[in-house]
Amino acid sequence: MPAVALPAVRAWTPGAGEIEPAAKAVAVAAVVKLLQPAGTRSAVDVIDAQYGGILTDTASVLVPCRVYTISGGKVITGGTTVDVRLSKTNGSWRVTALHPAQPGKAITALSTAARQVLSNGQITLPPASAADIRSGQVHDSVLTTMLELAKTYRIGVSVIRSGHPLDVFGTTRPSDHPRGRAFDTWQLNGRAVVSPTTSRSLITGYMHAAESIGSYNVGGPYQLSGAAFFSDRTHHDHVHAGFRT
Repeated sequence: MPAVALPAVRAWTPGAGEIEPAAKAVAVAAVVKLLQPAGTRSAVDVIDAQYGGILTDTASVLVPCRVYTISGGKVITGGTTVDVRLSKTNGSWRVTALHPAQPGKAITALSTAARQVLSNGQITLPPASAADIRSGQVHDSVLTTMLELAKTYRIGVSVIRSGHPLDVFGTTRPSDHPRGRAFDTWQLNGRAVVSPTTSRSLITGYMHAAESIGSYNVGGPYQLSGAAFFSDRTHHDHVHAGFRT
């Protein structure tokens, strides 16, 4: 019987359009080291590296991953999202803390919207976000918005609930994410939001659509007109959609 092989994974590297790419590179290296200890048969597939927040000399980088291991002669697929905290000293970024996601246990009585999101081929979920939904801790406002957006777009989700800072980075204001009332999109129709080659109209159209469906707080790389919209350095690499309930 041939030996079981791990899937080939692509090494993540920052692309064009990134703000402080060195911070993300340091964060990703730390996550791979955490999830792929020396001497283990495993492979870490980094899906994305997005900011949970970035200030002058501190940052949060959220790294959703799939992790492949071999057990009992089979390849086992798992994964998590890690909130990597960094500080900058003398021009260099260093890791100060690693916070893996804690999605909670799966429940059996999922809502119809939750089941539909988990099975929707237009919505790609990283392992921690799928586990968030299976835990029953994601509001249906988030899920029904995803389903409506998926009628028009192929959505690459980066973060829903777990693996995100508890507070809006750099503040004491609670984030909507840990309460299951927000989701972030890093990819639209196969195009990274952060890439300068991704159509501006694709991103702004998606932002407008999220607001029209019910999001009260839509952030992204472009500042749009209207009270619901915002843009800053943290959101140059993804679209955030938050909900009141």
